[in-house]
Amino acid sequence: MARPKPKTRVYVYALMLLSVVGVVVWISVFASRSRCPHGSFSKAAVAADSEICSQIGRDMLQKGGSAVDGAIAALLCTSLVNPQSMGIGGGAIFTVMDSSGNVKIISSRESVPQKLKPDLLKICPKKFRFLSGPEFIGVPGEIRGYELAHKLYGKLPWATLFQPAIKLAREGLQLTPVTEKYIPAINKNFSLYKLFSDANGNPRKTGDIVKFEKLADTLELIANHGPEAFYSGKIAQDLISDIQEAGGTLTLQDLASFRASQSDPLVFPFQEFEVYIPPPPAGGAILALVLNILKGYNWDAKSFKLEEKTLAYHRYIEAFKFVNGLKKHMQDPNTSDKIARTFIQDSFADHIRTLISDRTFEDQYYNLTSYLDSMGTTHMSVLAEDGSAVSVTSTINHIFGSQILSTKTGIILNNQIADFCGTTEEIHAGEHPPSSASPAVLKSQSRTLVIGASGGSMIVTGIASTLMNRLWFGKSLKDAVASPVVFVNSANQPIFEGEFDQKIIKGLIAFGHKYDPQYVRLFNVVNAVEKDGDCICAVSDARKMGKAAGY
Repeated sequence: MARPKPKTRVYVYALMLLSVVGVVVWISVFASRSRCPHGSFSKAAVAADSEICSQIGRDMLQKGGSAVDGAIAALLCTSLVNPQSMGIGGGAIFTVMDSSGNVKIISSRESVPQKLKPDLLKICPKKFRFLSGPEFIGVPGEIRGYELAHKLYGKLPWATLFQPAIKLAREGLQLTPVTEKYIPAINKNFSLYKLFSDANGNPRKTGDIVKFEKLADTLELIANHGPEAFYSGKIAQDLISDIQEAGGTLTLQDLASFRASQSDPLVFPFQEFEVYIPPPPAGGAILALVLNILKGYNWDAKSFKLEEKTLAYHRYIEAFKFVNGLKKHMQDPNTSDKIARTFIQDSFADHIRTLISDRTFEDQYYNLTSYLDSMGTTHMSVLAEDGSAVSVTSTINHIFGSQILSTKTGIILNNQIADFCGTTEEIHAGEHPPSSASPAVLKSQSRTLVIGASGGSMIVTGIASTLMNRLWFGKSLKDAVASPVVFVNSANQPIFEGEFDQKIIKGLIAFGHKYDPQYVRLFNVVNAVEKDGDCICAVSDARKMGKAAGY
């Protein structure tokens, strides 16, 4: 038999080499996937409050969109699925990491209008309750936030990001159980109630189709004509007309002068990570302080027995008591930036830790100051194929915000000025109210964790609890998010989620902690995406019936 010619042998060897390389690549990919948890992804993921919004964000990523593109499309969807939590009548705070690892903060937090009712803060309630009505409406910043984020990081056309939400708004979508339970809280004399009630005036039920036709028209105008259509065009005129008719004080000048801001993040080391968080008026420095206090205890999950875990939660509660006494300093960035940079230093956390012992104290020991608890908001976490990430928290503040619906535009307005209640005695035009929002990105050489939460005052609780359970107690991301939490309210009283371990509660009582034993369903909702090596795990909190999506 004749030998193959030299040239032929080269081809044969090349084909054999390619086959071997192909097999090696296939084996490595298969091995990588087999190491990843079930349900994880290999390229990108979005964790929003609902499956459909996570899928819309994912679809934008698959079309070649950036992490910001995916986040904006998913946020617009969320304004329809969970209209009680956020919408374009509110504001947002983005923590954005590009593919090179550079991080910026984009804030479009609502601002105080030029004209404000005299002595507005005197009508603030002493205890938390929903504040409906036009008095507390702040200048909406949501669309300006999208505009700046898209200008800096967007890849897809602006209008493309709006199309899924426009389609949903026109065709209608099924009312979720989450939204249904809050409809009875709407004032029946407000036009908003009509949107969520049937022809007989009864509240709509889960599964009923709700259409947002006016809002669809508004979104279409913004999609086709850009953000200026909202801030100085017909939308602006209609919006201000409706607000003033309801008794609000916003003007066309307030809208026209609003600008989103870009800034550097606060950065601090935490275990293997560098943590990037937003500065005031966001709550990032508060989150940093809690984590820095706790990391000094050098917890090791392997040695955690019931006694050690009870002691850990005692220290956790005590840390939050001290934090409650410091929240008053997290006001407008013009006055709080230096204080925030102090809060994120290890030396400051070390000092607080020396004040925590194996007992509890009276409120004055923690320098407790008055503020009102709150609830509401949405958060989403996005990790794109190129390694870029977005952690964004958006809100209209309380459930359904001010409960004022602009009937001409379909926009639900925020009641963000209520966040000044209990924190200050006077406010000024253009000022941004303090926020618990803490959209965070944690980055190490091999891991990226994009995380944030909703739930008003419970935001920092949700994030800290998840990180504690994930990084110290050794739980999976899914189990860490689902773990029952303890929330320390504005009166320094621990409130335990209904499923919290009763043995630990009993041990905490022995430390001197007092609590109301009734069953409690808390409103902290954490959405997170983690990349560890080649595996991406995305979790949307089941408390809000969320589900993540990726590919």
